Amino acid sequence: MSDNPYLDSVPEELSKSDFVQQIKSTPDFAGVPMTNRIAKLGELFVPMDYMYMVYDLLLRAIRTTYLTITMLDTIRQIQGLRQESVASFATEAESGSILGVAGVGKSSTVRRCLSLIPQCVTHSEYNGKPFYKKQILHLFVECPSDCSVKTLAYSIIAAVDRAIGSEYFRFAAKQSRLSASALVTQVKIICLNHAVGVIVVDEIQNAIQTAVHNKQVRPLIKFLVELVNETCTSIYFIGTSEAEQLFCQQEHLQRRTRGLRLLPLRPDAGYRQFLEQIWQFQITETYMPLTDRVANLIYDHSGGIPSYIMQIFQQGQAQSIQAGREQMDEKLLKQGIELLNLSVPKKFPSGISLSDFTVSEVVSEPAALPEQPVQKEPQEVPRLYANPRGRKAVSRNNLDLIELWKRKQETEKIVQGMENLGLIERGLP
Repeated sequence: MSDNPYLDSVPEELSKSDFVQQIKSTPDFAGVPMTNRIAKLGELFVPMDYMYMVYDLLLRAIRTTYLTITMLDTIRQIQGLRQESVASFATEAESGSILGVAGVGKSSTVRRCLSLIPQCVTHSEYNGKPFYKKQILHLFVECPSDCSVKTLAYSIIAAVDRAIGSEYFRFAAKQSRLSASALVTQVKIICLNHAVGVIVVDEIQNAIQTAVHNKQVRPLIKFLVELVNETCTSIYFIGTSEAEQLFCQQEHLQRRTRGLRLLPLRPDAGYRQFLEQIWQFQITETYMPLTDRVANLIYDHSGGIPSYIMQIFQQGQAQSIQAGREQMDEKLLKQGIELLNLSVPKKFPSGISLSDFTVSEVVSEPAALPEQPVQKEPQEVPRLYANPRGRKAVSRNNLDLIELWKRKQETEKIVQGMENLGLIERGLP
């Protein structure tokens, strides 16, 4: 017991093996008609090492919230918000972001990680004394495509209602003339009332794009910063790399949005292992072997993005069934790829490939993130291919200028030699 009912409600961290067993999902085809098995393939979820690190980050964020604020602090903070004064705290809750290429599995991973943690705990007593509180350990909020500050605030209130069955949203919606700042204050009070451990804001790039379009970037930044500081609630942002530019440009957000920057799998053993795990769930009558040629074909058209790999795998089997074939083959895979019309970016923002994550069985200390370059502005890296692209290297004569440069790398001697042979002449200074 920690003498903190909020902190005592946080479950112990699962071991990696238990975590993998609980988040993985495999389809059961028993008794399912062949035409319906394609849809059942959507249930397939293959755990990867980076997912355990996401789970560790979220669980620590919740603990940080409850280490930061006590019951008495909550009461003081609510009173301060209602009186429009600010109560001071020695520390602030944890915040960060998980950004990456669309399709690497950020949202689905976070949802599955949060499903392993109780969302709501109803207290009636603590240490033998009455204590009535509906504590919310986590909220998952998705930004719609036209997300403004008010829309985001309403989304958080609606998420609270879904978690505990309250009617905050109905009361807030009745106040049609409620200003954005007043609505934000209500969000803060609600978070404090229910001791919200962590708020995960998904598709944060939608809120940023709307703010930039409406020239409301400063109010958005102010809301996000205040939500962390004044409620002592941890907050994590999930989205694509489009959000990185604003995060890097704004000093208020830069240190509060550090975290994972995820890139697709590389064409290596990690990719092959992922492909082998899904390959065993073929629904055709005859099993198609996974060859290097097939693996390279799928990689070159998916770019190593897990959701694209799954779509190609599903569509290839769909083509086999429609053609009345007993076995999937390379030609049917190509037909499926053409139908999907996948568009993989030629360049990705810098970050960490899913292939780079390795997490040990037991995490006794905060999981260390793989090294990422510290940079003011997002950089870009070219996408990878399994089969080399471009023209083959041309063999050159030893007297070729490029070969001479490679061997000597002495510009003046090369220029002098060419001048002696009358191949060049120096201009007047």
